[in-house]
Order: sequence, then C-alpha cells, then structure tokens
Amino acid sequence: MQTNPTRINLINTRKSRVIAKKGHSILKRKREVLVIEFLKLLKDTTHDRAHMRQILEEAYSTLTLSLIYAGDYEISYASSYVDEPAPIKIMVKDVMGVKVPSIERNEGLIPLQSRGYSILSTSSAIDDANEDFVRLLDAVVDLAKREQGLKRLVIEIEKVKRRVNALEYVLIPRLNRQARYISMRLEEMDRDTFSALKHVKKRLQIESK
Repeated sequence: MQTNPTRINLINTRKSRVIAKKGHSILKRKREVLVIEFLKLLKDTTHDRAHMRQILEEAYSTLTLSLIYAGDYEISYASSYVDEPAPIKIMVKDVMGVKVPSIERNEGLIPLQSRGYSILSTSSAIDDANEDFVRLLDAVVDLAKREQGLKRLVIEIEKVKRRVNALEYVLIPRLNRQARYISMRLEEMDRDTFSALKHVKKRLQIESK
C-alpha cells in the first residue's frame, strides 16, 4: 500500500531514510571491525591448534618414556594421588557488543609439592609426564577460548550482514520509492490546484464583465 501523499508524510519518510542510511553506515563499520577481529582470532586459533598438537605429541612421548622407565604400577600409583585439575574460570569480553567468552584456568602448572604424591617415591619421568599433560590442559583451555570466540563472532557477523542487506536492498530502496511517490503526487496535486485556480479566476473574470 502506498503512503498517503501528504507533506508531513514526505518529511517523515525523508527523516526515516536519513536514519536508515546512518544505521546502514554504522552496521557496515561494525561488520568490518568484527571481520578484522574474526581474522585475528582465526590466526591465533590456527596457531593454538598447532601448538596443542605439538604438546600432545610431546606429552604422549613423555608418557611412553615414563612407562618404559617407571612401569605401569608406579604410574598408576602416582596418578591415583593426583588432585583434580584446577577449576575453569569463564569471563566475558565485549567486542562491538558481542559477548565473547574468555576461559582460563585458575592456576598454571601444578607445583611439585602440590601434586598429591611424593616426588621422592616416583621417578623424574613421571614428573615430566605430569608437567606435559598439565601444559596440554592449558593448551586445550586456550584453544576452547578461541573456538568459542570464533563461533560467537561468526553468528554476530551473519546477523549484522543480514541487517546491512535488509537496509541496503529492502528498507532504503522502499523509502526512496515512497519519497518519490509522495513528491510526485504532491507535484500533481499542486498542478491540479494551480489549474483549478486558473479556471476559477477565468470564470470570475468572465462573470465580472
């Protein structure tokens, strides 16, 4: 349905068009910032994946050596006394209105004296394996943080992209058509009014003679 062609509607339509264009410009800038942040995070994630794979290989290599030097029984004994991993702390970072999770462990490597077993009763190979697997846990947490951030950014980029397209290809063109239609109808009404006034003036002149 076409809008009623009045001057107030023309003013309101033009105001809406200005607001829509400003919103379109802001959303485009937001999308650009989010894409830059996404590419940066993707680079960090790729690095973290490679780093985690390297630590994983080192951890299993160290575990294999500890099995050779210490044996299954000693490793089972040591593992039964290892405390639970440190709790995970989840915080939220704001990136252009996007809530990106920041996941961290409350502590890094477990100190030798806090591992739940006596270092005197185990070989250094088991200590090395423990350290490698704690490093692996830290790497997994870092990677999880990046992965969750990537997912949130992808979702938000898609949302912003849809809004930009809706403004660019639907709302702004519709407001342009609406403004042209109202302007054209007002010009026609002005011409009709002017023509009618001329006709009335002529009749008045004829009748006055």
